[in-house]
Amino acid sequence: MMAPKRRKLLINILGGTIVTLLISGVVAVVGIIYILNHYGKDLPDYSQLAQYEPPIVSRIYANDGSMLSEFAKQKRLYIPISAVPPLLIHAYLSAEDKNFYSHGGLDYIGLMRAVITNAKNVFTGGGKVGASTITQQVAKNFLLSGIQTYERKIKEAILAYRIEEAFSKNQILELYLNENYLGYGSYGIAAAALSYFNKSIDQLELGEIAYLAALPKAPSNYHPVRKYDRAVARRNWVLKRMYVEGYISEAEKNAAQNKPLITASRDKTRKFKAEYFAEEVRRELKSLYGNQELYEGGLFVRTSLSPQLQRIAEHQLKQGLITYDRRHGWRGPIDTLSLTDVPTFPEQLTKLNEIAAKDIPLGLNSWTLALVTEVSDEKAFILLPDGGRGRIDFEQVKWARAWKKKEYLGPRIKKVADVLNPGEVIVVEEIYIYEKKEDELEEIDLTRIFALRQIPEIDGSLIAMDPHTGRVLAMVGGFDFKRSEYNRATQAKRQPGSAFKPFVYAVGLENGFTPSSLILDAPFVIEQGYGLGKWKPQNSSNKFYGASTLRLGLEKSRNLMTVRLAQYLKMDGIVEIAERMNIMDDMPAVLSMALGAGETTLLRLTAAYGMIVNGGFEITPTFIDRIQDRHGKTIFRHDERECQACQVTEWQYQTEPDIPDIRKQVLDPVTSYQVVSMLEGVVQRGTGIRIRVLGKPYAGKTGTSNDSFDTWFIGFSPDLVVGVFVGFDKPRSLGKREEGSSVAVPIFRDFMKAATKGAPIIPFRIPEGVRLVRVNPKTGQVAAVGEKNTIMEAFRQDSFLSRKGSFPTKKGEVLDGFSSLVQTKTKLRTGTGGIY
Repeated sequence: MMAPKRRKLLINILGGTIVTLLISGVVAVVGIIYILNHYGKDLPDYSQLAQYEPPIVSRIYANDGSMLSEFAKQKRLYIPISAVPPLLIHAYLSAEDKNFYSHGGLDYIGLMRAVITNAKNVFTGGGKVGASTITQQVAKNFLLSGIQTYERKIKEAILAYRIEEAFSKNQILELYLNENYLGYGSYGIAAAALSYFNKSIDQLELGEIAYLAALPKAPSNYHPVRKYDRAVARRNWVLKRMYVEGYISEAEKNAAQNKPLITASRDKTRKFKAEYFAEEVRRELKSLYGNQELYEGGLFVRTSLSPQLQRIAEHQLKQGLITYDRRHGWRGPIDTLSLTDVPTFPEQLTKLNEIAAKDIPLGLNSWTLALVTEVSDEKAFILLPDGGRGRIDFEQVKWARAWKKKEYLGPRIKKVADVLNPGEVIVVEEIYIYEKKEDELEEIDLTRIFALRQIPEIDGSLIAMDPHTGRVLAMVGGFDFKRSEYNRATQAKRQPGSAFKPFVYAVGLENGFTPSSLILDAPFVIEQGYGLGKWKPQNSSNKFYGASTLRLGLEKSRNLMTVRLAQYLKMDGIVEIAERMNIMDDMPAVLSMALGAGETTLLRLTAAYGMIVNGGFEITPTFIDRIQDRHGKTIFRHDERECQACQVTEWQYQTEPDIPDIRKQVLDPVTSYQVVSMLEGVVQRGTGIRIRVLGKPYAGKTGTSNDSFDTWFIGFSPDLVVGVFVGFDKPRSLGKREEGSSVAVPIFRDFMKAATKGAPIIPFRIPEGVRLVRVNPKTGQVAAVGEKNTIMEAFRQDSFLSRKGSFPTKKGEVLDGFSSLVQTKTKLRTGTGGIY
């Protein structure tokens, strides 16, 4: 038996130990309570996570679903947990938190493992390892700073526990997968999948999934290009963890680990490039919703853009500007180097690439810079930025006569040396590679043949629009967006010239005139006021043609007839139609406005022509069909008509819904068709005759401002209206004999040829109330039986039946003078009628 003294000593020791443990336990509990109270009382409100709406990228789409652009401060696409592939979830759990679904916010086993490992690493020199759970990372990322302190770790643990109490595991995981920064400017797994692999998350392969799961700790440490080996090692580690956790088989692991890590090129994105259009949409969205909603609101914007028409528009506008530019000569090289200073090939190549690095906007992808190294009479030899060589033959430079002021040309080119000199940096385009034949004995010096090119100084714009809805199907605002973001289709206000005349003639038709009415084409002079002198408008031909029909006046774009008609009608009516058709606001009521001396944009004028061809219905140009917010709710729709019967999932032989036409009638349908018919004559016999070769129903009007500062053509088919503008940004003359018919018409023609290729031929629609009568196009009188060279003219049905007002008679009334119709009994009067 134990001695009493020893028993007493043992009891005292045990008692002391128990007391010490009790005291320590009390102190620990009090300490924990103090810590929880101290660090837990001023923590952020975690309940806000329930209403969490992170900044999401707004995306702009074309009408076929092609993406046009993205606008975001943080490139993030929010995706619900239900849409995340299970394998992707398993990869993240294997890499970040294998016990996520079993712990309560803190992984105590993982924490102890990290403590032991870090203690060992102190002596072995290893790095620190963490034990933060996914819930803790959510607390840190959403509610705390990223500064590593013990205080933050304590707060993180407290918040993690509270978050676990308030949210389900799937809710926490959804927040985590959508918030993390994963490199390449991407936030969340959906954006990262697109940035790294150009795929949606449901298209990812196993190795790609593992790589994304490797990124949350430090994306920059696992860059797929700069740190490829480390990235592959980390990916393979995740694959190993997935195998250990039983999510994949060993064969799957090995196969994925043996694959190279291949990411998509940073510039290889599934976007359709339409920069002027996308920028116009961005400006409109900013105006509607402000910067914050645009860049953080996750807007889904479906636009009216047709990629097919946009490609055609960009190509044809650029070709038209290049064609005009070549007609007016060579303005010289981009830069000039002294080959004596850079005599060797490496030095020349270095200098050339320094110039190319300035990213000079060339306009066409097939164009490149080149350095002229040697020149002879018949050819020039060039060095390319890629180190290749080529030659330019005489045939490819003989267009390049020297440019002179006022768009004149220098002497004809007789040899290549008249144009190019060694050391000049020029723009070229490869046209073909010479293939040497087997039996060809002579050595070919250079097989890559190039042509001399020049970046146009002139600029322009093109718009294609649905005339029935106002939806802009294509828009190009200039030769190259990189060169100038200024949109000449929507921002440039220029004088439309004769392109405004159809609206003057429309007022005449509204006031009793017909296309066969006669107006005197003779000198017109009017006093402008004290000290202002006389105003003497002239026809572009500087000739006078006597009494001519309204139709002929529009087809041939006669200024004197238009002014005389406007003076008779009074300018108030012409000002009113300009506002009614939304061409321009507050137009001065002066006669020169009838000749297009006011200013408007290509967008507004094209829309006005659309109202002519659609039967006189008002349309509002629009680039946006529909906008949805981040939740999919439609917050904007261009077509505001309601159609309950349209809300069906499939057609079951029900009656086609009757959708109301709520468009406002701004021009009488008969007047609209009469103008359409007259504008069709412009293409058949007038200033737009170059378009007639297409052999389809087209109509339109040229426009040229004074001294050829601005050139236009606005034209249409029954279901497509297109406007073209060409001019210098700093207005100056395009040159002698350059007009809308020579500059803008060819662009319109080539666009329509490609845009309507294979489309059925549809004639212009004739509304009720129109009577077609065969007439003599020169006199406007009803054609005699068997008469040749006649046309079908459009008259109002009521005037034909009553034989009053607007139907041609044998009396031959001619508009002559300031305010009267002069009647002649036997012949057309051609005098001035007192106008000098």
